[in-house]
Amino acid sequence: MPALKPTSYVARIVWLGQVPNRKASLRAVPIVHVDADFDGFPGEDHAGVTRPACVRVKAQHARGTIIRNVRQLSVISAEQLAETAADMGLEAIDPALLGASMVVEGIPDFTHVPPSSRFQAPSGATLVVDMENRPCSLPAREVEREAEGFGARYKPAALGRRGVTAWIERPGRFALGDTLRLHIPDQPVWAHLEDAQAQK
Repeated sequence: MPALKPTSYVARIVWLGQVPNRKASLRAVPIVHVDADFDGFPGEDHAGVTRPACVRVKAQHARGTIIRNVRQLSVISAEQLAETAADMGLEAIDPALLGASMVVEGIPDFTHVPPSSRFQAPSGATLVVDMENRPCSLPAREVEREAEGFGARYKPAALGRRGVTAWIERPGRFALGDTLRLHIPDQPVWAHLEDAQAQK
């Protein structure tokens, strides 16, 4: 029995982008296709097999410790992006402002797809879901620059809708319009989940 099972769910890529220099700006530059490699998207500032540990893993590693990079990509749901915008009182949010690598449509509750799930493109290119990507202040700043007075609304509106971080398992091409088949881990929910959450 395979440890990963294909599902009937298919995502369609509706936007692709890359952040060339996040020190200058989190904003992504739109692209129409990308030939991903084991580092992630070429030309992407978040690319690389390793990365320095950040505040998101401070309970495990001192800041700056070199760790495996499972945050090569930021993948967002078009549906959840629209919900976030609506809750903020905006007609839409440009995914470039959020530093997105990819926007997909067609997967319900996308941000909570199980960690270690795979999305596989027609080329065979495969990305692995690391975990939920929590909202932070960097996208909020970019939103504020475009829509004054709305930046502070971003984090609460995006909670549970920010998408996921991901990394490349198999290199290959991702292109606008591609369909990605969702594969999920074939395992039950951990029996001690409630105990672990209570220990936070």
